Amino acid sequence: MRLLKTLKIALFCCFAITFNGCSKKETPTTPVNPDAISPCQNGFANIYPCSNYDLMGFMSINDLGGPGSRGNDCWGWVDPITKKEYALFGATTGVAFVDITTPDRPVLIGKLPSATISSAWRDIKVYNDFAYIVADRAESHGMQIFDLTHLRNVSNHPENFSADTQYTGVGSAHNIVINEDSGFAYAVGTSRLETFAGGPLFIDIQNPLAPIDSGGFAGYSHDAQVVTYNGPDTEHNGKEILIGSNETEVVIVDVTNKSNPVEISSISYSNVGYTHQGWFTEDMVYFILGDELDEQRTGTRTRSIIFDLTDLDAPRLHMEYFGPSDAIDHNGYVKDNLYFQANYTAGIRIIDVSNIQNKSMTEIGYFDTHPENNNVSFNGAWSVYPYFPSGNIIISDINKGLFIVKKNSN
Repeated sequence: MRLLKTLKIALFCCFAITFNGCSKKETPTTPVNPDAISPCQNGFANIYPCSNYDLMGFMSINDLGGPGSRGNDCWGWVDPITKKEYALFGATTGVAFVDITTPDRPVLIGKLPSATISSAWRDIKVYNDFAYIVADRAESHGMQIFDLTHLRNVSNHPENFSADTQYTGVGSAHNIVINEDSGFAYAVGTSRLETFAGGPLFIDIQNPLAPIDSGGFAGYSHDAQVVTYNGPDTEHNGKEILIGSNETEVVIVDVTNKSNPVEISSISYSNVGYTHQGWFTEDMVYFILGDELDEQRTGTRTRSIIFDLTDLDAPRLHMEYFGPSDAIDHNGYVKDNLYFQANYTAGIRIIDVSNIQNKSMTEIGYFDTHPENNNVSFNGAWSVYPYFPSGNIIISDINKGLFIVKKNSN
């Protein structure tokens, strides 16, 4: 037992002090990913509680954002030419670009500093090999636009990048949402003092370096998903639909005609804390919503609210799903029949939604980046990106940095 404890402490120190180049691997006793730096066995990957997901790689917040920085959002990009996979990691000081193609040896390619001041809220999305970056409570930050193909040719890393251009049609914004089908970006959580009172701003980015202000929709929206609709409500098929998570309710808007957006419907629910963020199931029948403050305000376990959007004009509450801990849910995304939920102090939770029509959702795995506790606080996993072709999943942890995990074969 003493030897095992010593080995665990030694590997954790490798994470906590050097963060990169940590190549020591534990010897697996059950089927795992062969390149995992710490396989999930007997409920732990090194010091991290886990189930069915191995730790493939790690990079510290100090390396990503600098001393004293904190993590926030993350997104991913796959180079269409080299097929390399990159993590785009948001920090208070800016965005870090990390090559995770070999996940046990991630490489910090470079950083793009904040356009103005540091911000605890920085968000990144990708369209046509360009990154679009906004920051909240950072007046005059605008939207930075960065050509990700620059990452191919860096010989002396990490490089200190500059934005290719900056869109100034928005000052600060909490989030940026992109519909890749239409080539439009939507800045949400903007200033309540601006024309649309914090509602989504429509930005044409079909020419990525020459964005065009295309209007907006009034009414504060904290986060949103925008899709070219192809769901069960045939009346709206082919239209561009925005689903806003708007503090106290979910609002559905037809934004096909940017000069004349039309609210289709809205819906709220009981025990609202803060209607934060949500995502469609892939068939566009159900919308899975996370309320960020209900755990704190009502004492509930982690709660997800699921709406039936079979009829966009008449959304209905379908069910509520409760996680195993008291931790606060944050960003969540659907891939196939799995819902990947960043759950702050409880890490990420992977939930099977294949039987959601029968009001059944089942947690099938997790990786807890915050082993200290699962309490109701704003620490741990901020966001998750599960869409890499390799199956690697990145997690942005506020306190520790970038985690790369992957489903094992258990």
